[in-house]
Amino acid sequence: MRNPSSPAVQPDSRLLAALLLLLTVFGPISMDLYLPVLPALTDELGAVTSMAQLTVTACLIGLALGQLVAGPLSDRFGRARPLYVGVFAYVATSLLCALSPSIETLIAARLVQGLAGGAGIVIAQAAGRDLYSGGQLIRYYGRMTVLGGLAAIVGPLLGGQLARVTDWRGLFVFLAVIGALILALIAFGYRETLPQAGRTAGGFAQTGRDFRTLLSDRVFTGAVLLQGFVNAALFAYLAGATYVLQGIYGLSPQQYALVFGLNSAGFMVFGYLAGRSSERWSVRGTLAAGLAMCALGALGLLAAGLWALPLAVVVVSLLVMVSGVAATTPPATTLALAGYPQMAGTASSLLGMARFAFGGVAAPFVGLAGAAAMLPLGIVTVVSVALAAASCALITRHRPRTAQPVPVDELELAAVPTR
Repeated sequence: MRNPSSPAVQPDSRLLAALLLLLTVFGPISMDLYLPVLPALTDELGAVTSMAQLTVTACLIGLALGQLVAGPLSDRFGRARPLYVGVFAYVATSLLCALSPSIETLIAARLVQGLAGGAGIVIAQAAGRDLYSGGQLIRYYGRMTVLGGLAAIVGPLLGGQLARVTDWRGLFVFLAVIGALILALIAFGYRETLPQAGRTAGGFAQTGRDFRTLLSDRVFTGAVLLQGFVNAALFAYLAGATYVLQGIYGLSPQQYALVFGLNSAGFMVFGYLAGRSSERWSVRGTLAAGLAMCALGALGLLAAGLWALPLAVVVVSLLVMVSGVAATTPPATTLALAGYPQMAGTASSLLGMARFAFGGVAAPFVGLAGAAAMLPLGIVTVVSVALAAASCALITRHRPRTAQPVPVDELELAAVPTR
């Protein structure tokens, strides 16, 4: 049976909110920090390129599955215990990555590292729902998007600088240090956001019922699928853009870094603007605008693949598409989670799993025609955005009566922002 849920808890300090937002860096920094030393890692371990790339895939899979596990556990036991376990395991597995004697060991360690990092991501989303509602909740998810974009900028740049003074093993030690610092901050500044009265009971059976409740809700399912598919387009960009921009258009690594930084800056700016727009104008309107940007950018990439258009078209198309993904994130996250304060961890786990799992599936398709082909990137992004648009049709104002969520219409705060 489920215990009665309590109203959202109000934060007693900005430190707690800042700490929760900091947990969102586990995903991008785990993925991006060591990419500059991936070739050196491949050579030292005597691995083929495809095996080395599996270290990225394993971390992606771990980040998806870790959220799927940690979310329901945090609904049952509170946010603190799964968070402590996840961050401690992240530190330990980062050190194991640094000590890995073979590529097979490193792949396994990266999988577990992703599982552990996923706990921080899902609890950051769920605890935000514990603390906030209305316009404050939308702003919180907007800040999460901004911080994720900032981490995506800083990760590769920091990794490149660290590679000057250490090898790939040293970068994993650095990840362990980051995890240890976050663990210390949690011990100092974190307090439980989910009171005992709001926790679930019933074990795996209750978790199964919660999943059925969520997936029977068209708004929730539509928001999750939409986020999964737009993130498939985003991960296709991450997987294919370096080959397109450097291999086809001849950009140097430094020039590629500038384009990557430009796109990440667009992600940050439009993530912030989407949070404000959702609060002051319309949640669904902002979502539709972001999806339109994704479609425009993806069509530009497809056109560039079909007709070998100039570099400027590709750069602008990537910027528009990536910014569109950011613009969909705060409103889609709000639509998915706002109606379920009593199972925010479970809802967050499905949302986070879709983002990383769909991205992990889409990324390999970009390379099917080889590194010197642009067309697969255009096709994958267009198909992904088209599926996201189809998913948007599920997001209606009607929810199943059995779900009994908090009405999402309360979040349409165009004239009355929460202060």
